Amino acid sequence: MSFEASHEEFLQNHLRLRSGERRGRLQRGHAYAEKLFLQQVWWPLFGTLDYLHPEYEVADWNRKSQFLDFAYLPPYGRFGLEIDSYQSHIKDVDREKFSYSLNRDTFLTAMGWTVLHFSFDDVQQRPELCRMLLQMVFGPYLLRTPKDIQLSPAEKEVLRLAWSLGKPIRTMDVIEGCQVTYRTARKWLQGLTEKGMMRPIARAKYTCCYELVEKDTGMWP
Repeated sequence: MSFEASHEEFLQNHLRLRSGERRGRLQRGHAYAEKLFLQQVWWPLFGTLDYLHPEYEVADWNRKSQFLDFAYLPPYGRFGLEIDSYQSHIKDVDREKFSYSLNRDTFLTAMGWTVLHFSFDDVQQRPELCRMLLQMVFGPYLLRTPKDIQLSPAEKEVLRLAWSLGKPIRTMDVIEGCQVTYRTARKWLQGLTEKGMMRPIARAKYTCCYELVEKDTGMWP
């Protein structure tokens, strides 16, 4: 299914589940910036809108309702996603609202949420940066391995490094990222290849880098 079709189905499903102010908030709040975030940042990474809830209602310490642009609620955690416009943020926020915004994020953190902020400028002009940051946040949660495969702490660290790079990993990346020798880096990469977690990429008959084998590592929920 294309993004446009998936997004329309996603929005209509959530509208059907809501009424009153919660429905009105979704109709008003889910606009161009939020759709652009899904299209340019989220969809290229996940290819699905599962576990996402637009204009998600949360309560602060005074039980006052606030709305996150998105809540991402997979089995492994609770994440709030906010897309902030520079102009509206500067124009609308006074000292009291600024303090409240910081306190709200801290309160949500204490309640088990991880709140991520992205600027609209980055979503529009630098979506690859937003995708990289999402990869770094979700990588440790999504790198799950089959029960019959045992990984050492070093091998897990290499997988996290590969995931955070968002591209095929080179031996030099492991050397610099893990502060190890060439021989050790090659040993780890070859070990992960033998376990089916990585796949070598060859150029001119020589292995130049390695890529993650997503279908075997279970990266997506």
